[in-house]
Amino acid sequence: MSVPPRTPDPRRDPSGARRNPPRAGRPADDDGPAPARSGRGGIFEAQAYTPRGRTVREQARTRTPRATPEKPEKQEKTGQPTLRVVDGGRADEPRAPRKAAAPTARTGTAARSGTRSGAAAGTRSGSTAGTRSGTGAGSRSGARGAGSVRTTQAKASRGDGAATPRPRTRTTAGGGTPPRPPLRRKPRTRPKLADPNRRLRLGAFLALAMFACIGIRLVTLQVLPTPAYANGGIQDRLRSVTLFASRGGIYDRSGVPLTHSVEARHVYADPEMVENAPDAAAKLSPLLGISRSELEKRMAKRKLPGGTPSTFAWLARGVPIEKAQQVMALNIAGIGIGRDERREIPGTDLAANLIGFTGEDMNGLEGLEMRYDELLRGTNGKHRFEAGAGDLDIPISGGFDEVVQAKPGGSLTLTIDRDLQYEFQRSLSENVLARKGTIGAAIAMDIKTGEVLAQASQPTYNAADWQKYDAADREDAATSFVVDPGSVHKAIIFGAGLEEGVITPKTVWKIPSTITKADVTYEDTHPAGGKKMSMAGALAYSSNVTTIKIADKLGPQKVYDYQLKFGLGKPTGEGMPGEAAGHVLPPDEWNGSSPGSIPIGHSVDVTPLQMAAVYAAIANDGKWIQPHLIKDTVTGDGRHVAPPAPETRQVISPQHAAELRNLMEAVTTIPDATGVSGRIKGYRVAGKTGTGKRVVDGEYAPGDVASFIGMAPAEAPRYVVAVFAYTPGGGGGDVAGPAFREMMQYTLQHYRVPPSTKSAPKYTAFP
Repeated sequence: MSVPPRTPDPRRDPSGARRNPPRAGRPADDDGPAPARSGRGGIFEAQAYTPRGRTVREQARTRTPRATPEKPEKQEKTGQPTLRVVDGGRADEPRAPRKAAAPTARTGTAARSGTRSGAAAGTRSGSTAGTRSGTGAGSRSGARGAGSVRTTQAKASRGDGAATPRPRTRTTAGGGTPPRPPLRRKPRTRPKLADPNRRLRLGAFLALAMFACIGIRLVTLQVLPTPAYANGGIQDRLRSVTLFASRGGIYDRSGVPLTHSVEARHVYADPEMVENAPDAAAKLSPLLGISRSELEKRMAKRKLPGGTPSTFAWLARGVPIEKAQQVMALNIAGIGIGRDERREIPGTDLAANLIGFTGEDMNGLEGLEMRYDELLRGTNGKHRFEAGAGDLDIPISGGFDEVVQAKPGGSLTLTIDRDLQYEFQRSLSENVLARKGTIGAAIAMDIKTGEVLAQASQPTYNAADWQKYDAADREDAATSFVVDPGSVHKAIIFGAGLEEGVITPKTVWKIPSTITKADVTYEDTHPAGGKKMSMAGALAYSSNVTTIKIADKLGPQKVYDYQLKFGLGKPTGEGMPGEAAGHVLPPDEWNGSSPGSIPIGHSVDVTPLQMAAVYAAIANDGKWIQPHLIKDTVTGDGRHVAPPAPETRQVISPQHAAELRNLMEAVTTIPDATGVSGRIKGYRVAGKTGTGKRVVDGEYAPGDVASFIGMAPAEAPRYVVAVFAYTPGGGGGDVAGPAFREMMQYTLQHYRVPPSTKSAPKYTAFP
């Protein structure tokens, strides 16, 4: 089988002789031997040859000679081995050891010279039988012909340099040489060199990324807010000054201050720096008004819970500025002053039971100061700034500076009239003390608005020096003094009787001297003895029997309902903290004597303010208006805020309210009536007297609680005044009447109410 001939190397012929390169005038296929060259010889040029290095022109000039069967024979005869480039390099350069390939036999022999001298020195020579043509033995063009024999020549002996051939032949079963597959060499791979452009791009990217990170960090540190870093270095230089917010004031209805705050100083001591405590206490005692022993105790050295020594102790609060300056003039080591606030009450005890007082920290502790503490108390501000150290302890210009403005507290405007309050307190105190009374309360109300114009208590106290008084002396009697109202409660029964049609102004009943309920007998102080008595006479003489008979006709449920309608049994919501609710019994809690005791004002718990509101409703044409003390509130930024509108409800009709007022005028006009001490010259007065009991922890206290509640002018009422006085030894009636007359007369004159133009009607108690 013939194989296509292998294209021979165009630069050498099959015999191994180098062909001359084509030149001008010379044929390209000249087979003449190449002239001998000195130096490196033909092997060097063969080493430098690569088939890819041929140009198109060289390929055109080169003619691929087809191998003929004769050429191998010619080579064999000549004995010149075909040149084969195995590895690059020069003949005179050392070669790396090479892995020996499996010996193969080709047609012909190959001999290696043992010497490296002369022109053939360093060359690898030999002959290989056969040609690289398609048909010769040893052909490498693909499939080899049958019977081809591949021999290898043994290495030459190292002794004499002569090469002794050791032919090895492989034969087939038919006696021929079997074909050997072509020698496949593993292609050599050159090491992959790094791409300089890639390295350059990577380096540029890393550099840009680094500069971008640095730039972002610089912007963050220099532009964006970084409190952690910005504040880290200035903590040691920061100074803080408190900007105090003043507490709001409390004013009367005309804007006159009842209490307000003024700037003051506090005096303190550093016990660790005080060198001579007894001497310092002796100097400070006259200025601060505190005993020497107390000052020494406050300046004594002591340990804090953590074990560290205390470096601060209060000596005095609210010290006037001039006193504080005198303290500093003493130049005592360890004694200092600071900004403070002092609550000033111009009227000392004026409305003290209403206003209350504040503590050293300017927080409300009692009264309206406590009830509206959140409104009155301001919010302190703070000024933080950077300052130097040592002698340069002054604010650093351009340094850190932060100001949180203080928010001053709001203010209260009361419905109280300062002048009226003063007169009520004076009159109440004089009349109660003159009759050996202990507790008294007086209230003045504007019947059209429900505003409380005056609310006096006895005893009272100086709110600027409240520590010297007992807690009971500081209570507001009008809202905390719980009593049995006594006969002033009868106005509710008469009003309900008129409204329900049980009685009329002209009703006349035969009234016995006594009436019995269960095992209790009730009698009148002015008994009718079975005579006929008018409703006016019943009120004038405060008939218990008549009142009980009206209640019997109403029934327990009606009595209870009208008690609630007139505001009994729950706080009025006037505005005072701790206001008592009182208590009225529902019908299912009545016992056998309740139908007799409850209508005349016993077994009923009320406060003086609750009863004043009852009479204000009668004076206001039967419309009950919630009494209230707060007229207006002013926020810290100057905004006026009106309080919620007071609760109102119609209890009895205006007609029946007017009829009831006419009946109650008999109390001050009928001779020997219970309320003649309440007459006021020039004015018609309608009212009612009462004698009840003081209730303490659900039990009656000894003595009597006398009361007088009235309205004037009776024909067109404007104001209601209620007076209650507790006298442990009795005789309270002599207190309430005269006190009422003084207070009502002053009220009418103060507000310039014109006198009555018509005289009171003539009443007959026993027609």
